[in-house]
Amino acid sequence: MTTESKGRTALYFTVLVLSVVILSSLSMALWGEIPETLPSDQELVLQASMTIKEFGEANQLSNTVLKEVFGLASPEDLQRTLSSTGIPLETLSVEVNKVLSLESEHASKNWMKIRLKFVLWAIYLGVAFFLLKMRKITPALRRGLLLGAVVLFGIILGADPSPMGTVKDAVVLFGQTKVIFPPRLIAFTLMLTGGILIANKFLCAWGCQFGTLQDLIFRLNRDSKDRTGVMKQVKVPFAVSNSIRIVFFVLMTLAAVLWATDLIDPIDPFKLFKPLVLGVFSGIFIAVLLIASLFVYRPWCHFFCPFGLVGWLVEKISIYRIQVDYKTCIACDACSKACPSTVMEAVLKRDRIIPDCFSCGTCIGVCPTQSISFKAGKRSVPPAGKFET
Repeated sequence: MTTESKGRTALYFTVLVLSVVILSSLSMALWGEIPETLPSDQELVLQASMTIKEFGEANQLSNTVLKEVFGLASPEDLQRTLSSTGIPLETLSVEVNKVLSLESEHASKNWMKIRLKFVLWAIYLGVAFFLLKMRKITPALRRGLLLGAVVLFGIILGADPSPMGTVKDAVVLFGQTKVIFPPRLIAFTLMLTGGILIANKFLCAWGCQFGTLQDLIFRLNRDSKDRTGVMKQVKVPFAVSNSIRIVFFVLMTLAAVLWATDLIDPIDPFKLFKPLVLGVFSGIFIAVLLIASLFVYRPWCHFFCPFGLVGWLVEKISIYRIQVDYKTCIACDACSKACPSTVMEAVLKRDRIIPDCFSCGTCIGVCPTQSISFKAGKRSVPPAGKFET
């Protein structure tokens, strides 16, 4: 490829990333984002002879917190002594701090924005689903859909919620406080069901703000037919990327449970959409990820993302997925060559282990015999000798 083509790709990349940073800063300021930080554990003033009301006043606890901790049924219950509640004094501090943590989590959320984001996710993914199923996604339309997702779900609606956050934040919160935030569990269930189980990795493919940004950057470094890179692109073996992702997930979980530490927070790539809180280290890490996205397909998703790992397990039973009709397939390998990763090679030949498939539809667009489709059902097995040289 010419130096001019490489220069154009570098220019598009620079403009895109700078636009995301600048516009996300403006958006964050307009939304008035609240920092999501857990309260420090309180050293409580408590004596067995204290009434619940006195205990609340001494520790500046609201009646809502007291009701949650002690299960109060009426205002008269506030006059009960701590010794009569049945809660050991040595565990009372733990119970109070659990409730305070949940209260802090709830207060840090912009619930109007969260509801709006889920509604728009449902609409956007529905449109992408229809277009993919009807074979309507062209290279230009794919870039447009990816850009639209970055703008809508990242720049405008911000870093949170994100698919990754439903897993990472749940693990970290449990590790730090031993509590589970119910709304996050609901969000995780909705994302996993609607975005993975119904349609193979669909939320990651078309709705995740950082996932779509990586995908879009990767497509900037492709020719007009979206088949090969302007600059050389690399397909990392799935055994390598997934092994790293599993080890990272284990380390993240151990750090949260054993040391109450959020291993991802210093490198959280979703902070790109709230750049006002970006530190030097996280900024450098994200910059490396974005540059790597020009050459490797979705590096964060394949090497680090905890939701990506969970989604890879669930996509084994997805209802809608990429399917091959071996009756019309001419074994030309056009689909596996154009595929951004190694997944189409595995799907085509029905390998025992199938890598992450992001349902991008590249394989559908390049197949000369329209033998590839996005539909429900179990994948067929290729006839013996179909792909022998």
